[in-house]
Amino acid sequence: MNNAILVLNAGSSSLKFSLYRLGAALHPVYHGQVEGIGTSPHLLVQEGQRLVAEERWQEGGHDRALARLLDWLDRADRLTLRAVGHRVVHGGTALEKPVVVDDQVLAKLESLVPLAPLHQPHNLAGIRAVRASAPQLPQVACFDTAFHRRHPREADLFALPWTFYEQGIRRYGFHGLSYEAIARALPRVAPDIARGRVVVAHLGSGASLCALRDGVSIDSTMGLTALDGLPMGTRTGALDPGVVLYLIQNRGLDAEQLEDLLYRRSGLLGLSGVSNDMRQLLESDQPRAALAVDYFVYRIRREIGALAAALGGLDGLVFTAGIGEAAAPIRARVCRELTWLGVTLDEPANQKQGPRISAPGSRVQVWVIPTDEEGMIARHTVEVLGL
Repeated sequence: MNNAILVLNAGSSSLKFSLYRLGAALHPVYHGQVEGIGTSPHLLVQEGQRLVAEERWQEGGHDRALARLLDWLDRADRLTLRAVGHRVVHGGTALEKPVVVDDQVLAKLESLVPLAPLHQPHNLAGIRAVRASAPQLPQVACFDTAFHRRHPREADLFALPWTFYEQGIRRYGFHGLSYEAIARALPRVAPDIARGRVVVAHLGSGASLCALRDGVSIDSTMGLTALDGLPMGTRTGALDPGVVLYLIQNRGLDAEQLEDLLYRRSGLLGLSGVSNDMRQLLESDQPRAALAVDYFVYRIRREIGALAAALGGLDGLVFTAGIGEAAAPIRARVCRELTWLGVTLDEPANQKQGPRISAPGSRVQVWVIPTDEEGMIARHTVEVLGL
């Protein structure tokens, strides 16, 4: 019997998916997404780089989108779906490793929505959609926070009264599934640095950095929520909390307006006034677009320096995710500003997208390694359920 695992990453108006055939190893079969959920849903299915299906329908939420996807999979291939794995952004203090979803787990995840309002509600919508369309299927939640739970305590603290820490107000870190995938890839791709001191730069619409020692996360740039650290597509990154107080006390912004400002109207979009898409910013001739790119690069190299200090030195730097894997100009600018740390860039290798983009003799090795969050979720799902 051909058994398979479905991996879902649900967003506000999209449902990204990957299907893996079970065997001696997980074999990717299909991937794609339903976009336009809530308005004009549009299913796209790919097999490798080949588009194999495209369907449209009128309106409908996550439940209907998932039902259409499951129906297509049932018609398209003789695969028996055994389980569904989900990316869930926040697991809080109680959920520190992948778990089978039940009513109690779902309630805990619901309580964490205020800490990840841009992601958590939609992640949970994906779980509920599976319950509605295929209630017999076991589901496994895999958390972006879990990989960071072995941080030294001082890396997770805010200098607030201790009772707040006990209540769960601490630095969690995110993009953990991506960092875990890179940590697992390093022994195969870059064995010389796999057990060393490595900073991984997950640069995309959401962006953060993670400090690895021997493949273990010891610090990261994100905090209680996915707002902290680097500037992102529409999110602020690090911000003096006094700014928030000022906006409340002197500009009259309420909580809803602040959430919209900090999560949806800031970052590269807010600075540039042009776009939150790095490709458009690099092509733009607008001065503020250039300023947004300058600020993005500045914050990356500043935070790499901080994490190198936390590690006590640096042996390797890895770029991953959409910008990290595709934007050679951003990688080049970051690396040129890190010569003091021992980084020497191989310009032709960088233009070819690597995988190794540091010059021979560079004291710090620099790599471009594709992330594989979906594969990580599939592996966790198999392990948790013993499939």
